[in-house]
Amino acid sequence: MLKQIKTLCWIIPGLLLLFSCKHDPENIVLPDPEPEPSEKPCHPDTVYFKNDILPIFQSSCAMSGCHDAVTAQDGVILDSYANIISTGDVKPGNPEGSDIFEVIAEDDPDKRMPPPPATALPAAQIEMIRTWILQGALDNYCDETGPCDTLNVSFSQTLVPIIQTYCLGCHSGASPQGGILLSNHAEVSALGQNGQLLGAIDHQPGYSPMPQNGNKLSECQIAQFRNWINDGTPNN
Repeated sequence: MLKQIKTLCWIIPGLLLLFSCKHDPENIVLPDPEPEPSEKPCHPDTVYFKNDILPIFQSSCAMSGCHDAVTAQDGVILDSYANIISTGDVKPGNPEGSDIFEVIAEDDPDKRMPPPPATALPAAQIEMIRTWILQGALDNYCDETGPCDTLNVSFSQTLVPIIQTYCLGCHSGASPQGGILLSNHAEVSALGQNGQLLGAIDHQPGYSPMPQNGNKLSECQIAQFRNWINDGTPNN
């Protein structure tokens, strides 16, 4: 219900001050964000929105022609916490009752998001979003301050999860962005060897900074890619 507009007038000799207080319609109530201390270690049993969930939506959904703020297909915008909760109709604690989870978990290609020719989200990402909603769909984050292993970098165990979270939404399927595919070792290796991969993720001059819709990868992640490339891009 719209609240009435209240107007207060104060009269000072020779001066009339008019203050208007305007209220907009009530919005959907969002879960309270967690406080942000200077250090907040990651817990292995918790899914964090800013670390785990937002990059998936930014890479796979919040792009031009789909669910960015400009296109807003079907009124759905998936570029921020507030927009994901409200326009994605997220029901904290109830993934099966949340519209956004229903469409990403849909088996029917005609109803699934992302729609063909884009590939469906990997099962691991779908389960991560489900767990995040079950845990209350919080606007939470953690500091990934643990040791950074840049010596024992495995393509399948270290780099593929990063690519799936930050890159695969744009660079897979029949119409990959910029014609660049990152769906298997051969494709990633070719870009690593010609310098395009490191140039993009390290935001070097002359390269389009990636991930396009999100924050720059951490220094640890960039170092892991750099060392893998320097080692000859092994398929390990």
